[in-house]
Amino acid sequence: MDDTDVEQVTLALLDAANDKDAEVQEQVRKSVLTLGKQQPDRVLAICQDYLLKHPKLVVSHRVVILQTIELIVSSRIEEISAPRIKSIISLASDEMTRSKEVIPDWQQAASNILVAVGNKYINDIMEEILSKFQPGILPHFFVVQTLANLSDSNVYGMVPFLNAILGTMLPMLGMAKQDNMKWVFSSALCHFSDSILEYLANLDKAPDPTVRKDTFSSEIYAAFDVLFNTWLQSRELKLRMTVAEAVGSMCHLMASEKLEEQIPRIIPAILALYKKNNEHYVISKSLCQVLDASVNMGSRVLETQLDGLLVALHQQVSAHVDYSDSFTVKNHNEVLRCFSLLANSFPDRLVMFVLQRLENSNERSRLGSLAVLRHLINSSTSTMESKKLLILASIRQPMADHSNKVKKRVIQVISAMAHHGYLELEGGELLVRFIVQNCALPNTYQRGQRPIDPEEVTNEALRTMCDNTLHLLTTTVGRLADVLWPKLLYYVTPSQYSNATTPLCKSLIVLGNKKKNNQEPSFHIDFTQEVNLPSPQTLMIRLLVNAAFPFSNRCHGAPSLSLLQILSNNIHPNTEVLWEKEMPPLLSVLEESTAESLDKNQWDEKLLKLLSKTLTMVDDDKWVCQLAAEATRYLSTYNNALEEKSFLYRCIGMTLQQCFNKEIVKKQLQEILLTARHNDAVEREGVAMGIGLCANSHLEGTLTKLDEFGKSEAFKKSPSIFNLLKERNDVEVEKVKSTLILCYGHVALNAPPEKILNRIDQDILRCISKHFNTKDLTMKLSLIQSVGLIAKAISECVKKQGYIFSRKQELITVMLDFIKSEPADSLRTPVRHLVMTTCANLMPLDPSLSENESFDLLKVCVNSVFSLPSEMHTPEKSKEEEILDPKQRKVLYKDTLAALQELLKSVLARDATPDGLQSVFKHLESWLSSGQDHERERAVAATAHILAYYLDNLNVKNMVCFHNLGALLGRLSPRCSDPHPAVRIAAVDCIYTLLCIQQQYEGFSLGYKDEAVEDLLSLKDRLENPDSTVLYKTCSDLTKVMSKRLPQPQLTTLVFMLFEGLADSQTNCCRASSVILNTLLKNRGGGLQDLVPEMLEVLHVRLQSVTEEQVRVAVGQTVLILASQHLQTVINALVHQPLPYDSWTSEMWMALGADPIVANQIIEMVMEKLVIMAPYVDKKESMMRGGATKVATSQPLAMTCGLKELLLNGQSQEPAVSRFPQLFSCLTVRLGASVGVLAPKDNNAKQAGSIHVAGVAADALRILLARAQLDEVMKRLDEENAWDAMKEQSTHVTGITLLARAMAKHAGPRLPAIVECLCPSLNNIYECQRITVTAFFSELLNHHVVTELMLIDVLMNNMMERISDPCSTVRMLAVRGLGNIAVGSPEKVNKYAKELLAAMSSGMEEKDDPGKLITHEAMSGLSKVLLHLDKKNVHLLVVYIFMKIKPFLESENDDIRCASIHLMGNLSKFGSGEAVFKDQIHNVLVSLLLHLVDPNPQVVKACKYAMRVCAPVVGSEQITTMFQNHLHDDKSLHYGEFINDLTKYLIQDFPGMLNFYHISVIQFFKSNWPEVRAAAAMFIGFLLGNLQQEHLSHLNMGTITKGLVMLLQDPDPVVRVKAAEAMGHFH
Repeated sequence: MDDTDVEQVTLALLDAANDKDAEVQEQVRKSVLTLGKQQPDRVLAICQDYLLKHPKLVVSHRVVILQTIELIVSSRIEEISAPRIKSIISLASDEMTRSKEVIPDWQQAASNILVAVGNKYINDIMEEILSKFQPGILPHFFVVQTLANLSDSNVYGMVPFLNAILGTMLPMLGMAKQDNMKWVFSSALCHFSDSILEYLANLDKAPDPTVRKDTFSSEIYAAFDVLFNTWLQSRELKLRMTVAEAVGSMCHLMASEKLEEQIPRIIPAILALYKKNNEHYVISKSLCQVLDASVNMGSRVLETQLDGLLVALHQQVSAHVDYSDSFTVKNHNEVLRCFSLLANSFPDRLVMFVLQRLENSNERSRLGSLAVLRHLINSSTSTMESKKLLILASIRQPMADHSNKVKKRVIQVISAMAHHGYLELEGGELLVRFIVQNCALPNTYQRGQRPIDPEEVTNEALRTMCDNTLHLLTTTVGRLADVLWPKLLYYVTPSQYSNATTPLCKSLIVLGNKKKNNQEPSFHIDFTQEVNLPSPQTLMIRLLVNAAFPFSNRCHGAPSLSLLQILSNNIHPNTEVLWEKEMPPLLSVLEESTAESLDKNQWDEKLLKLLSKTLTMVDDDKWVCQLAAEATRYLSTYNNALEEKSFLYRCIGMTLQQCFNKEIVKKQLQEILLTARHNDAVEREGVAMGIGLCANSHLEGTLTKLDEFGKSEAFKKSPSIFNLLKERNDVEVEKVKSTLILCYGHVALNAPPEKILNRIDQDILRCISKHFNTKDLTMKLSLIQSVGLIAKAISECVKKQGYIFSRKQELITVMLDFIKSEPADSLRTPVRHLVMTTCANLMPLDPSLSENESFDLLKVCVNSVFSLPSEMHTPEKSKEEEILDPKQRKVLYKDTLAALQELLKSVLARDATPDGLQSVFKHLESWLSSGQDHERERAVAATAHILAYYLDNLNVKNMVCFHNLGALLGRLSPRCSDPHPAVRIAAVDCIYTLLCIQQQYEGFSLGYKDEAVEDLLSLKDRLENPDSTVLYKTCSDLTKVMSKRLPQPQLTTLVFMLFEGLADSQTNCCRASSVILNTLLKNRGGGLQDLVPEMLEVLHVRLQSVTEEQVRVAVGQTVLILASQHLQTVINALVHQPLPYDSWTSEMWMALGADPIVANQIIEMVMEKLVIMAPYVDKKESMMRGGATKVATSQPLAMTCGLKELLLNGQSQEPAVSRFPQLFSCLTVRLGASVGVLAPKDNNAKQAGSIHVAGVAADALRILLARAQLDEVMKRLDEENAWDAMKEQSTHVTGITLLARAMAKHAGPRLPAIVECLCPSLNNIYECQRITVTAFFSELLNHHVVTELMLIDVLMNNMMERISDPCSTVRMLAVRGLGNIAVGSPEKVNKYAKELLAAMSSGMEEKDDPGKLITHEAMSGLSKVLLHLDKKNVHLLVVYIFMKIKPFLESENDDIRCASIHLMGNLSKFGSGEAVFKDQIHNVLVSLLLHLVDPNPQVVKACKYAMRVCAPVVGSEQITTMFQNHLHDDKSLHYGEFINDLTKYLIQDFPGMLNFYHISVIQFFKSNWPEVRAAAAMFIGFLLGNLQQEHLSHLNMGTITKGLVMLLQDPDPVVRVKAAEAMGHFH
């Protein structure tokens, strides 16, 4: 290649080196580098000349060129000639120093060249640089910088020069006045020092092993003198920092005596820098180097600096460490290294200093001290050995700090201490306590909250850390076992450590198991020796109470039980075997439960049972009495955890049961009653339950003690009572009375049945009845509960012995008074639920209540409960009472409703007859149709309960009539469709139960199962699904069962009840009523002839007022059932309804579709009208604007709407399918005539404008396809969104094409009749209809099915006729159809060859062709047709067609371009073997290759296809193979590699055509598409890159160069990049 070309290209690239696009810049640099690597001397010379000739080039441009020179030099240093190296050195030196001002980018780039050359030619570089580094003259900034960088990059080359350089440099230091010069000298000295240290550290690899530290000591010291004494005081921060860094590095090279002399000055100076600068890492690093050097030489004077050093270092170590900032982390680590260095030389002073600093309460200071302490404990083990006790004593102070950050650091220190043997020493137990205390921390934040400060150490985080630390110490530090066992037990019982119970137990379990398995004597605990430990009884009680609340305090239940099992032998030897058997099942229960799923009452019973068994097994009254006494004393521990305290009372009661010392029992009861905090309801309940349990063994003693207590001064209103009950006010006395009342109730419940009946009146009721008039809520609740417990106790007893409870009515009246005094609009107290439970317990007792008494009882209770607001409703806060939290409210509601149901059952139990049932049901009936969901739910649930109870207890002795069945069913059956799921399920239960009851009354046996009735239960699953169709189907099935089982006299009542149901407060129930009504009328309407007129009248009224759509449907069906003889009237009513139809009209149309005969008549009528009536009229838009709008005519539109609604009915399938071809054709043509047509706007159809006219027709067609069960057709059309396309003018043709395609593929047999029906419309005056039918036929020709069905001739003749249609769209579709024959029926192509070629040729020459649509279709069609034409039919036309399509290859229309390329490919088979065709292919080959990167993917696909099929014609086997292997549609093409390989084959196989090719490519440099211009540049680049020297003569390099230089200035950066890349091949 001519040197001038390389030069021209390189210069063009250098011109473009400062391109505004970064990618272009990068490619320019790569290309120059590529050229430079091939011809380094030549390209470097051009770059040099360029810089010399353009002295005023902008700096950024110079920088890019200098950077490129550096890259060439770095990569080809070995190949560049020595003279060129010298000139490069000279150039770089000149560029670097030309400006006296510092211009960093420019001079740095030049300096980098010198450093790159210096890696090989250090002597030449030094010669040049030292010429500009003359004694007595201040050098250029970058001369010094270059020396510094050279010392880094070439240590072994530079160090030998450093002595001389330092000698020259030292005098210059005094001359430096500017800060930047001082900075560069300091930086250089730092680099020089680091290089010398590296050299000395690797003398074995060094060229001169005789070099010693003292070679440089005097020069380094002299430099140090200037830097330290003068420059370190500079105001410039950057300079100070660099000087400090240099001083650190220089210290290692200074003579020992000089360093010793300077230490008293260096250290204070460096420390002073901390105050002046924010960036401390460099200072700490320098200080660390100074200390390292000082310690290494054994400095004596260092100790004098210790105080200041420690203070400054402590400040640094106390600074906040930001772990996201690497410099603060590095600084922290350097400071800790400084402490380590000092610790090795001055351990005593350092430790004393740190420990003194621990006393400072400042948080940061403490954190710093603790960080140092931890570091020293871990890193300086031997040094710290003698300081252990001192450290142990000193750590106490920070342990008392309130800051969690300090606590966290203390824990880390304790962890380190534990691993180094501190905790075994005296005072170590305090550290253990500290860990435990922090394991017990409460949460800082409520669930879901997050700390705002990311640095904050929350209680949760600290607690987790302590848990982990305790676990770690237990499992990994073996020698701590005897420190922790058994001392950790001390922390198990105090309440302040509650939250630490879980980790404590886990650690104790690990330790205990280990000691037990190893049979260590220390496993057995001597509680008399270990005075600080809790007693075995206290431990047992604590762990048992923990277990009762297993998910509290971080799930301490399971660990507590496991620990109890481990401790069994230590608690009492007799417990071991029992607990080994009992504990595992309890632990399994906990493992399988969650806080929500665990049945708390059941769990408590299991634990109390365990306690009872344990006490029996212990069999030691003294031990049991001690347990009772200690448990009682332990009560106060739970003053802040009353649920736990309540359980403990029960444990005490259980223990006292097994305590045989009556005095002890009496004493403990006394203590419990005196010390109890009676103001709290939970505690009162706990006391009462405990005393009740005690009464099981000690009834006499317990009643005596309660009587004594009732008479004691505790109930007098004097100020000082017993010393233990101080100054009780009125309210507190009431609370104490409440406890006493409750105690009597629990005593009655727990006392032995054989002893209690005699005591109820005289001892128990006598004591509580005097309080019945109280207004105090607490006492009320206690009284109600107590009476209920007494009733329960009596019920249990009377099973064994008869008893008349004379005070029953008196107690019920008292109870009802309590309910009446409750507020009606809120549920804040358990009064209702307790009263009803108590009344239910009293009901079974004799004597029975009178009818009026029962009525009053139910009325008061039902109204009081049902009228309560919903459970979700939040009541307003009253002055006296707190609002219940949602959880409490939920429980209270649940209990209250359950209590009411029990009461209703207990009332019904006294009179289980239809009348008795009615007397209860009448209280519920009105609530069943309430407008409130919660009220209906309560009523139907209560009804279900009483009916189920009635059935369970039914005993029919005589054939009795169940006279209220119809009324009950009428009320309950609509509820099966209630919007509230719970109401629905309960309603079915009710109906099932009612029908079962009816069977019993009809005389069937008790076990008889009627299959139909039993099937009702399976309906419940369906009712859970809120889908309305499911609900109504269920209602219908339900009604069928009811209608079979219902006696005729009950039917009328039921029907008219259902009419009422149509106006139910709940729409769903209105619907259900109508469904039930329809089903009843179908099944049993024959017996209601007399009622039909009245029924129709009611239905008519209902129909007008019902707004709910589904109810309208059902009522419409009812009308159809009743009016089947008056069909014409119904039709007349529908025809003139205004458009768009309201939902009532639509539903009625749909309902009519259910009758095939009617449907058939309507379809016939509609088709007839649509054919003869005009589909639309043209209306002028306005006088001003001109133009016309198509507006639909009303009647055809109304008919189409009606037809659509009618077809929606699934039962219209039969008539629709029988008329399918006619209906399909009619609707398709109607659709064509509706596209772009507006709905009419006139007085009769005010809303008609909202109708989408084409949409109605499309919907009707869609429904028709569904009715014809053309599922695959529907599926395809839906997938392709064809329906939307059909409705809109712009996409209508596409939509119809998709319709035809789907029909051809999936409904072939239906096509002949459809085509026959559609043909007449091709001559229709309406253009839109012709377009629709032509589009349909055009697509049909795409499918072979038309040949199979012998439709081809009809369709082809129609298409040929349409070629001359006045409408261009019809012509285009006709051409498309003719082309489609090649796909659908290729075997017929030659039959129509002449017509097809004529039509396609004229199509390509079409003049009236806006958008070239006909041309495009003609080329596409011809492409398809050519694949199947015989050669003889085309042979003479090949070149003619080729010439016709060539201009289209570069068309700006993507579709035209694509079609022309495709067509060219298809022509190839007709030209194989023809020289003239081969020339034509070569003519367009470049165009095809370049369009492989066309912006349109379809064009790319067409190019790939054309080149694959033309490959054999090209005349090169290699190119043919390559095209066929790489140009696949589904494979991505790596274009660069492809063109690179292709150019190699072109050069090889067609050297004579290279001139033609490169000229063709250059023409594309001016292409419209930037992608193509870029590809052309690539093509040329690869052509040049692969060309051998001998072929260069074929190319016009001047033209190529000129073209690429032009492209290098292209507006598109991608083109510039590719042009630059191509230029890289000029070598």
